[in-house]
Amino acid sequence: MRTNITRKRIVCFGDSNTWGFNASDGGRFPEGIRWTTLLDSLLGDEYQVVEEGLSGRTAVMDDPLFEGLNGHTYIHPCLMSHSPLELVIIMLGTNDTKERFSLTSFNIAQGITRLALKAKQTMAGPNGQPPRVLVIAPPPIGKEYRNTDVGKSMGEGCDRKSASLAAHLEELLSTTDIDFLDTKGKVSMNEIDFMHLDEEGHELLAKLVFNKVKRIL
Repeated sequence: MRTNITRKRIVCFGDSNTWGFNASDGGRFPEGIRWTTLLDSLLGDEYQVVEEGLSGRTAVMDDPLFEGLNGHTYIHPCLMSHSPLELVIIMLGTNDTKERFSLTSFNIAQGITRLALKAKQTMAGPNGQPPRVLVIAPPPIGKEYRNTDVGKSMGEGCDRKSASLAAHLEELLSTTDIDFLDTKGKVSMNEIDFMHLDEEGHELLAKLVFNKVKRIL
């Protein structure tokens, strides 16, 4: 006999590191390796983790080279389609460092904060209330990225911008009721393109997020 279980739903809204890009072969890490699926397993049957990762996604910028990557224009219908939600987890900022966007690190933090506030203002939570929102500062991009295949597309200064992103985010979010998690010094990017998580990074991130979620919900 099937038992109906109402699970607490969590949406993970991010870029290729939420989608699960595998820099070693250009494919996608399978379930059981992606941090989102590991988080789902750690949380157990009471929760459902929804993956909303898109490679190249930015917080608020329209990319002149690729379509549909602006998170700000998509997040409202995305969250409403998955409602009711207990929590929205946002991890963005890596793509926003691209030279063609001409953003400072503080600008990027402003954009992520704007996006998080928009998520907080949706009525996608239980009983038509706003959901809780957690912003994760992604691991900084390694300076060696410039000498890899992604270097030409990303442009200059991405590592410097990402290195100071967490501090700006923490400052801006401190005046809101949005939760924050800094991964700097706890999770590192891979040593292939220096801007994506490897298997160990996914595992470490899943554990960090799990501990944070259990304190929030």
